[in-house]
Amino acid sequence: MRYPLIIGLLLLGCFLLLWRHNLQAPRHVSDRAYDLVLSTLLSHNVPAVSVDQIDSGEFHLLDARSSHEFDVSHIPGAVWVGHEDFSLDRLTGLANHAPIAVYCSVGYRSERITEYLRRQGYTNVVNVYGGIFEWVNTGHPVVTPAGYVTEAVHAYSRLWGVWLTRGERIYE
Repeated sequence: MRYPLIIGLLLLGCFLLLWRHNLQAPRHVSDRAYDLVLSTLLSHNVPAVSVDQIDSGEFHLLDARSSHEFDVSHIPGAVWVGHEDFSLDRLTGLANHAPIAVYCSVGYRSERITEYLRRQGYTNVVNVYGGIFEWVNTGHPVVTPAGYVTEAVHAYSRLWGVWLTRGERIYE
């Protein structure tokens, strides 16, 4: 009976330390809970940028979501490259040293594509921390393939969709 209590107290202590650290650490996204989830979900093996940094227009934007998610809406100017079916052929004409920012829903799939691109010799590629969810949550517009501004955002799944606090969640 002592061991479950001790383990429970240790886990609670670890959680409180992480939570306290998260309250003091600079946030990378607008919501503390979302930031805590991302800080544990992502490997942080590649450079990351905030949505405010990509708003400058300095980066070539690559969308690492499924084509269906991209067709619901995407960040203006982004090029779809996919994730499961990603191919370097979709980057034709993009120099290895060009500033590239890769995004997905929250940053997990785009982090994998960013890692891959860096291994392939792309020297100036970064992951967008918080992904399109953070882009929309902070009031930035998304567009349809025809270029029309929309409120619709593919929310990936009901589990992950809770982190999309603005816009209209689309799940199909």
